[in-house]
Amino acid sequence: MLSIGLNKEQRILAQFARGDQRAMDVLYADYADYLTGVAERYLRQPDDVHDVMQEALIKIFSSIQHFEYRGKGSLKAWLTRVVINEALIFLRQSKRLNETDIEKVPDIPEEEPPDTSFLSPEQAKAVIDQLPDGYRAVFNLYAIEGKSHKEIAEMLHIKPDTSASQYHRAKNMLARIIRQQCKQPIR
Repeated sequence: MLSIGLNKEQRILAQFARGDQRAMDVLYADYADYLTGVAERYLRQPDDVHDVMQEALIKIFSSIQHFEYRGKGSLKAWLTRVVINEALIFLRQSKRLNETDIEKVPDIPEEEPPDTSFLSPEQAKAVIDQLPDGYRAVFNLYAIEGKSHKEIAEMLHIKPDTSASQYHRAKNMLARIIRQQCKQPIR
């Protein structure tokens, strides 16, 4: 099978279909940094990110033959979904993802959202990393991944109202953190 005219995803999948051992290396080289970044949105500790990435890559490599290509971007979307699912499994198994996070943080009155245009991507990630695990997971799933509260509820085994509440509280907590950091230089 010639790879002329195929996009990157199709070429990688064709390598896997042929049983080419280099396919794993190519997939890893093309997507590892991106997928690590996805895992880092959900997990704070580098060792946890490493563990999740290892589990995700095992699942990816052992089940890629069942993946059905649906157009450009579908492989990247599937890889992202595998990493997110592994991160959520890790958080649940380590008992870091539960509804009790709601009880730990008092309600923060809703205010006008602060200007965040001055934040670099690294600074924004550092601010989001300060959220409790449950809030951070819901925030990422809703604001970044574009999931509905119903979808998030199914993924996290919580109620849709709990997802909405955690997202609302996460936004308010982020606003407070940003306001506090505006008073002192952001690194």
